Amino acid sequence: MAKLVLIRHGQSQWNLENRFTGWMDVPLSKKGEEEARRAGQALKGIPFQRAFTSKLKRAQETLRIILEEIGQTGIPIVDDQALNERHYGDLQGLNKAETAEKFGAEQVHIWRRSYDVAPPNGESLKDTAARTLPYFQSQILPLVKAGHNVLIAAHGNSLRSIVMDLDQLTRDQVLKLEIPTGAPIIYDIDAAGRMLERSKNIN
Repeated sequence: MAKLVLIRHGQSQWNLENRFTGWMDVPLSKKGEEEARRAGQALKGIPFQRAFTSKLKRAQETLRIILEEIGQTGIPIVDDQALNERHYGDLQGLNKAETAEKFGAEQVHIWRRSYDVAPPNGESLKDTAARTLPYFQSQILPLVKAGHNVLIAAHGNSLRSIVMDLDQLTRDQVLKLEIPTGAPIIYDIDAAGRMLERSKNIN
């Protein structure tokens, strides 16, 4: 049995400003840095053999801070675009409240929370899962099944895809899934890839 730990990056500057971020490469806010430090403190005592993150600095900064907190900066780290946040297309950089005024709150809610409806020139959650899950299943899960403790620092929607798979959620269930920033989700997984236990940090 091994541990798989998922963590959504700490609050970013655009989270703070209520903007659609997507693939825009913005840094953590001061609060986000503190969230990452607290996450590291919560993970002390777990020896990780490998870490994965996205190509975006807010996830990479979160991972760096966590590894510094737990004294494990020497472990191998892989960053891959497959773990990037959902691409929000034409909405990227726009204030969410102003976007709701422009397009209507109902339309924005559909773009944000439906499973297979993408914003203009962007990705749906289904599209995000189509790139995240094959990478997770081929590159990460085999390590966990082999007994390695693995840490993934990524984003709300790429992690929702992974949680959907591990927890066998339906499309309707995953639409209600909220993954808070900076809160580790800890899975115990056996050699067959079965999830034995999960922490209660998501709802």
